[in-house]
Amino acid sequence: MRLLVLEDDKTLAPWIERGLREAGHVVDLVADGKDALIAATTQDYDVLVLDRMVPGLDGLSVLKSLRQAKVTAPAIFLTALGEVEDRVEGLQAGGDDYLVKPFAFSELLARIDVLVRRQGVPQEQSAQLVAGDITIDLHKRSCTRRGQDIDLNPKEFQLLEVFMRSNGRVQTRTMLLERVWDMHFDPTTSVVETHISRLRGKIEKPFGDKLIRSIRGAGYVFDPA
Repeated sequence: MRLLVLEDDKTLAPWIERGLREAGHVVDLVADGKDALIAATTQDYDVLVLDRMVPGLDGLSVLKSLRQAKVTAPAIFLTALGEVEDRVEGLQAGGDDYLVKPFAFSELLARIDVLVRRQGVPQEQSAQLVAGDITIDLHKRSCTRRGQDIDLNPKEFQLLEVFMRSNGRVQTRTMLLERVWDMHFDPTTSVVETHISRLRGKIEKPFGDKLIRSIRGAGYVFDPA
């Protein structure tokens, strides 16, 4: 599953991210509410894990805005605000669950699983992304096209995953640097172009077609059709 985690605590955030990744999830970690709002309105997530007291835009406001924007991904608040009125406020804002810090990590995993089951999406099914005749398995980190296994290194796999989740939206160079390499500003690097070239050589060249289109002055679009 792909999870968005909004948490600004510099000790807690990487611990949560590492634990969720070890459990087989794909995790996008942000520390600012405005970044969370942008991420959740431009990417598809299976579950949102939101702290309430964060910079930029508080978690409660983030979820209210997402619900107004018709983003329906289930959301769990993970916060130190644990009074009854806080819980009620979180649920009324569109939250599906509410977990108070400090918490047991096993409980967080269990609650995430419950939210997914409520959506009626089998976890085994949600571990795969399919676009046209290409499939990636997020747990096994494997890729196949037309029944043929394709060997991708970790960054190539992440790059392809971003493209397959983009639903035909343009992915700019800056967006790819942030989502795949966690680089927020580096105008000189050619890492994006290099990896896209290598990825094309593996998923396009052997099959005689093109899946990734370059949009002059904008970025790239994944188009399996």
